[in-house]
Amino acid sequence: MNKNTKVLALKYRPQVFEDLIGQEIVSETILNSIKANKIPNAYLFTGIRGVGKTTIARIIAKTLNCLNGIDKLCKKDLCENCNSISNSNHIDVLEMDAASKTGVDDVRDLIEFSRYGPTSAKYKIFIIDEVHMLSKQAFNALLKTLEEPPEYLKFIFATTEIKKIPITVISRCQRFDLPRVKSMELLKFIEKIKDKENGKVSEEALKFIVKASEGSVRDALSLLDRALLSIDKNAEFNLEHAQKIFGYVDKFQLINLFKLIFQGNEEKVLKMYRSIYDQGVEPNIFINDFLELLYYFKNIESLTLEGTNFSLNDKEFEEIKEIAKNVDAKSIILFWQFTIKTLSELDIVSNQNLSIEMFLIRLIHLKEISDNRKELDQSKNDTKLHNKNDIILKNKSIQKEDFFDLKNKTIDQIKNVIQEKKTEQSDKKIENENLTISSFKDLLNVCNLKKEIKLKYELENNVNLVSFENQRIEISFNEDLDKEFIKILSSKLYEWTDSRWIITLSKKKGEISKKEKELILKKDLLEKVKKNQIYKNILEKFSDAELIDVEIEKEND
Repeated sequence: MNKNTKVLALKYRPQVFEDLIGQEIVSETILNSIKANKIPNAYLFTGIRGVGKTTIARIIAKTLNCLNGIDKLCKKDLCENCNSISNSNHIDVLEMDAASKTGVDDVRDLIEFSRYGPTSAKYKIFIIDEVHMLSKQAFNALLKTLEEPPEYLKFIFATTEIKKIPITVISRCQRFDLPRVKSMELLKFIEKIKDKENGKVSEEALKFIVKASEGSVRDALSLLDRALLSIDKNAEFNLEHAQKIFGYVDKFQLINLFKLIFQGNEEKVLKMYRSIYDQGVEPNIFINDFLELLYYFKNIESLTLEGTNFSLNDKEFEEIKEIAKNVDAKSIILFWQFTIKTLSELDIVSNQNLSIEMFLIRLIHLKEISDNRKELDQSKNDTKLHNKNDIILKNKSIQKEDFFDLKNKTIDQIKNVIQEKKTEQSDKKIENENLTISSFKDLLNVCNLKKEIKLKYELENNVNLVSFENQRIEISFNEDLDKEFIKILSSKLYEWTDSRWIITLSKKKGEISKKEKELILKKDLLEKVKKNQIYKNILEKFSDAELIDVEIEKEND
């Protein structure tokens, strides 16, 4: 393929370590290890897309196999080995995509192939991209070869998801974590590419491309390629074009939208959002940009214009700083929580646009609630600082006579509240006076009356009565009794009788529980019924019949 017809990401792909950007430490470490002849059995590169994992793997392959040696590596005029590796057709350098060859059989073929030495190069090198896609069995098959490969064999792994690789594989590799490329470094790089391509792109548009690429060199070059192809040769690609083509929201529009939300102007807020939506901005992109803006409003004082990753220009930065002075931090945090929640709701609603509109309306009402709370807190503070009489007398419309009238009414209201509480207490006392607990049966009846179902259940099922005297109960219990039973029963008895009761635990077995009594009674009745002539007559007609249960009929009062 003609180099001029290639996309920018391939056309300007680094061929030597000096061409790499943002990975100087990694480059220096690898070169030093090769020069010192301390080459690891396997390299492992991890990082986000487009930061140079596969590119570095190829450069290492060329460095190890260059015909000119480590001290005179090819730069412009490539030797036969370097040229073949660059074109991915060298017989001793095998590039494999683990996403398409994930099985153990593929790895076995690889191991079988590794038994033969290199044909024309010094090292046989296996470059495995997206290595995390290999199966567990495939990784296990690779372990022994990875730990002790032949001297001529080297592995180079690349992955975006390091956590999916077994620790047994990672420990056998020399690992390098490739960072995102810094914004200023990436900006200078794409400016050079733009000049080489004779493209006309404004600095603001380039900054926008850098921001959108999120530290990925490949993404930045792909966006630049798209930008250069979207305009005429004589026209300049500016920020407005970038926002329109790449589908991002103009920050100034978002800032104005934010101001309208705080003003509570629902009509204008919806109108502005609809104009943003008509520009082709997707709801999820809008929400993410809105979150970013909330972050700036909360932390603008701690940020500098140079450190905002080209997200804001001078005018936007100053505008946010000015607005943030009058914005409550609590409101911003509430907005953040609502925005995150809306982001998760987008997948549920079929029409995402409607969900965003409702989200903006909710923010307006949330702001009103926040303001009301603020006013309420302010009024509470004022009340603490000033005497009530002074506050009332400050109002000219209230006369002195009215003040004393108001004072009397307030006192009457306080009296009424106290009287109501006393009345409630006296009613409760009268109600409890009518209760008499002189036996275990009375205690069960009171529990039923007071709707203490759990307490009644414990008394009936898990308690054996030893003795019941005046305000003194002695019991034994089974292992199912609630640990808090004694405490709860004592508290309730004091509440019902206004007297302290003594509850003691005994080693004596005591009476059987009410539940056990019922079971024995039912069993006796069952045996009695089975001896009845009616039951015997039924068995004569239905030989396989069996009496299972007997229901005791309760007498009406």
